[in-house]
Order: sequence, then structure tokens, then C-alpha cells
Amino acid sequence: MVNLEVIMLLGIPGALRAESTNRKLAREAARLYGGSFLEADLGLPLFDADIEETEGIPPLVQRLGGQIADAEAVVISTPEYNKSFPGVLKNALDWVSRTEGNPWKDKPVAIISAAAGREGGARASFALRLAMNAFQPRLLPGPEVMIADARSQFDESGRLTSERYLKTLTALMNELKIEADRMRSPLSQAG
Repeated sequence: MVNLEVIMLLGIPGALRAESTNRKLAREAARLYGGSFLEADLGLPLFDADIEETEGIPPLVQRLGGQIADAEAVVISTPEYNKSFPGVLKNALDWVSRTEGNPWKDKPVAIISAAAGREGGARASFALRLAMNAFQPRLLPGPEVMIADARSQFDESGRLTSERYLKTLTALMNELKIEADRMRSPLSQAG
């Protein structure tokens, strides 16, 4: 059975916890983006070239690569662990880089972060941006969304409470939609 639903926005929360602030932030981004939303599952096995050689690329990894390729746009919401983005997110990037083609190439991508510290995951965002460059996505330069003191920024329903953060996230999602529309236009396909 073929899934005919178009994924408008794929959200990749860089934390595995069900109630992580980055999962909440990705969902807020999706609410503001509008349209269909799919949240990626990063519960992948650890990257191991021996597994790839003997068993091939795991089905969960193939699925994630396909979701990235099929999505109109991607938003990655990263926590900051020890001054960088978490290993689970790096593991996903490493695995997806081994799938056929390059699902990231020319894909509109927004990077956002939420962290406990006062910089809101700035180092993680910058490190992730650097890691993503090799895949040649259309990384949006901004506006930057880095939610500081993240646990106190969401209400009980997972909504952002800060008007300032909400305004910046809205502007970023609008920019992401513009870039996705631009990439779908016949002129960008001919280019």
C-alpha cells in the first residue's frame, strides 16, 4: 500500500524523551507551518559499517531517508548536550548519509533549539549547521530560534508562552514555507 499523503513538514526532534522541550518546539513549529506533519523516529541502531556491510541499511534508516526525501521541508529541533548536538541526532545523520541518493540535497531545512542554558542551545545549533553543510540542504540562515530556560517556556499543552519566541518561530516557519514554495516552482526545477 502506497502512502499518497504528502508530508509538508518533517520534524526531527533531537531528543528521545517523549516530553522533551525540543519535541514540543518541533510540534510548535509544525503548528505554525501548517499542513501535514510527521515526526521522525530517531530510535535507530548505532551506526556500524559492519551492519551495513552484512545486513544492509536498516529499514528504520531507509524509512527516515525516505521521509526526508518526500517532505516539502524539514525542521530539526536540537537540544544542547555538552556544548554540541546530541549523539542520537549525529547517529541519524551518519546513517542517512549512507542511504541511496542524498535526501537532504536542496531540501529546505530550519534548525531550531531549546536548552536549559541562557543561550538556548546556540552551540548545538551552530555545530549542527556545520555538520549539515556536507549534505547540501537549503539551510535557512534565520531568524534564529534558540529557546533559553526551555522548561519554563511551554505551557501544559506544549505551547510556547513567550510572545518573543513565538514571533521569531512564526517568522522562521514563514521563511521555511517561502523556501519550500520556491523549491517546488517550475523555475527552480529547470535551474
